[in-house]
Amino acid sequence: MANYFTWIQQFTETRLTRRLQRIAREKAQRAQKRTFKGELFSWLDAIVFAVIFVLLINQYIFQLYMIPSPSMVETLLIKDRVFVSKTSYGIETYPGGPKVFDSKAPLRDEIIVFYNPEYISKGPVFDVLSQIIYMATFSLVNIDVDEEGNMRERLYVKRAAALGGETIRFNDGSASISGAGQSLFTDESEFRETHGYSTAPHQSIEPSLYSGINAYGTLLGYQDAGLGSSAPQHVVQSYQKVSNYQGLVDYYQVDHARTRMVHQIDPSDMAARAAYARYERGIYVPHGYVLPLGDNRDNSQDGRYFGPVLQDSIIGRVVFRFWPLSRMGGVS
Repeated sequence: MANYFTWIQQFTETRLTRRLQRIAREKAQRAQKRTFKGELFSWLDAIVFAVIFVLLINQYIFQLYMIPSPSMVETLLIKDRVFVSKTSYGIETYPGGPKVFDSKAPLRDEIIVFYNPEYISKGPVFDVLSQIIYMATFSLVNIDVDEEGNMRERLYVKRAAALGGETIRFNDGSASISGAGQSLFTDESEFRETHGYSTAPHQSIEPSLYSGINAYGTLLGYQDAGLGSSAPQHVVQSYQKVSNYQGLVDYYQVDHARTRMVHQIDPSDMAARAAYARYERGIYVPHGYVLPLGDNRDNSQDGRYFGPVLQDSIIGRVVFRFWPLSRMGGVS
């Protein structure tokens, strides 16, 4: 019996050894038959899988984004690269599409990413394609540029400054805010300090320049009314003090002064009255909307110009800066 089991063991080992040798020969033969076409398809398969994986991550979990403008200086500088959480306010089913799981609304002071309301589309196919390329290349390639090669801002990054039911107004660059159901306005800097919000929002224009900025708007009002030569001399003199000024200009305040003068010249002009009242009343934020403002108030195209934005147009929240390495860290 012992000899029988010995024979079974030797027979099994021999068969297994031959089988392993045969498998090894077949693998070697297959390796020798590898062609350039086969290798190419193998690499393409790996690349396509990687791109799809990156797109899914960018679309549904987080997205890499490069800051294109100075509107958030000093919080975020031009060419800073940040992580944007795509799960904070719901998840888009596809770029620009409807959301799912959108139960959470943005909180005051969060730095949000949203679709630019003034963006001029080149067509839905181009819009989706440009976003796919941008996401698939980790924000390194952007084909959505203007005639001069500058990146067009389909997405904006701003701070959620006012929420539904609130009103915010501006005068000489300073903001004041009125809560829902309230009639009194509180200076924004005081409001932020009292409630422990970020003090990053700031003005860059010297307060002393606003007399000239208002004079510039007033002169534009006289011109709109066809009375350019009738402007008072003191207004002309105030403007002349800043006529050679080359810095930033608060165009929101310029238009405020312009509409005020047009209304004062002809109080019966209802269109002029409505335009002026918009500045005097301030910007009301309807429920379901957010008013986004840049931290660099005097150099930001923000909600002062295009108004509040729908919460559904907000696609994410900036949570972390990963480039440059010297400034890596959380963003608030």
